[in-house]
Amino acid sequence: METLEKHPWSGVSAITASLFVFLTTELMPVGLLTPLSSSLGTTLGAAGLMVTLYGISAGLGVPFLVAWTRRVDRRALLCTLLVVLTLGNVVTAVSPNYPLVLATRLVMGFASGVFWAIGVSMAMRIVPERHAGRAAAVVMSGISIATVVGIPLGTVLESLTSWRTTFLIWAGLGVLVLIAVAAAVPSLPSGSAVPVRDVFRLPLANTRLRLVLVVVVLFVLGHFGAYTFVRPVLESGASATPAFITAALMVFGAGGAIGNWVAGFTVARNPRAGFLVGGAGLVGSLLVLLVIGAGQVGAIVLLALWGISFGVVQLCQLNMTQAAAPDTFEAAMSLNTLAYNTSIAIAALIGGLLVDNLGVRSVTWFGVALTATSLLVVLTTRRRNPAGTGLAPAAAG
Repeated sequence: METLEKHPWSGVSAITASLFVFLTTELMPVGLLTPLSSSLGTTLGAAGLMVTLYGISAGLGVPFLVAWTRRVDRRALLCTLLVVLTLGNVVTAVSPNYPLVLATRLVMGFASGVFWAIGVSMAMRIVPERHAGRAAAVVMSGISIATVVGIPLGTVLESLTSWRTTFLIWAGLGVLVLIAVAAAVPSLPSGSAVPVRDVFRLPLANTRLRLVLVVVVLFVLGHFGAYTFVRPVLESGASATPAFITAALMVFGAGGAIGNWVAGFTVARNPRAGFLVGGAGLVGSLLVLLVIGAGQVGAIVLLALWGISFGVVQLCQLNMTQAAAPDTFEAAMSLNTLAYNTSIAIAALIGGLLVDNLGVRSVTWFGVALTATSLLVVLTTRRRNPAGTGLAPAAAG
């Protein structure tokens, strides 16, 4: 209990670092897609399956794993997840063929999904209750750190060394984070996990949560359908070099951090408006990218707007989930993770098929269509059910 009482924010920092390594590992192929496909002898679309299979296991497995481990101390569980992640990155780095890479990513996805379900609630529990919202915001800042620093850094490392060395370096980071979690996070018996059968009953009984999940699916399909293939899109339309790709990904990540920061001040007052504005910005940036994205300056500006919009919507959907099921937060987050990661997987799969058959611009149109549909769902549901849309925020720090 000494860690809990005297140094709770060091534990929050360790959990934030965990989010960083999990997210960068999940999305690392986005920045390495071209060299990965070339080295492993696959098409761009097939290489995108590294994201697809990771997302499938992260999404489909998490409600079961969270429920089955509901009696396991959450610090011990997080340490186990980090071990799986670290070993997976090592195996990926030394894999002699693409099928082994895919199988490894499938296993790693299970660990990632469980982390997304338990990580935020762990941070909220180790600080005084009045700071729970702030702790959640700090952990979620790991998303911005990953997109600003992690994924672009992976691209830089690949250009200096190789994609295999990049995954080995990430395995080393996993070891460091594991040590930090073991040292800084206190023992945390499971707090709000429920049996599997009750997890899947939640959206049936909870209209607000059901709406959140529908909106999350549509938004994630649209965003990640386009974002997974942003490198080949830029290489095709903006004649992008590896250095430009790195800069563009950093700009996108910085935009996400800005969007997260702005939404932190507005989401508590009107999360519906925040989601609509952020979603509209995302749709608009993708549409204009299709029209004027041939220039590098225009592409950078649009990626910044895209990132800002994503940061706003991302924070809104987290608050929506918290508000929809505050008493069963781990279970609700496991469903959110299922919807989110499975949608990433489906988006990568559909995007790969579109790229291989219709060209890289088709994935951008796919992103526009699905994100716009998520906005329509929010608008039409709000009119039918103004008092209970699930868009009310959780406590903000």
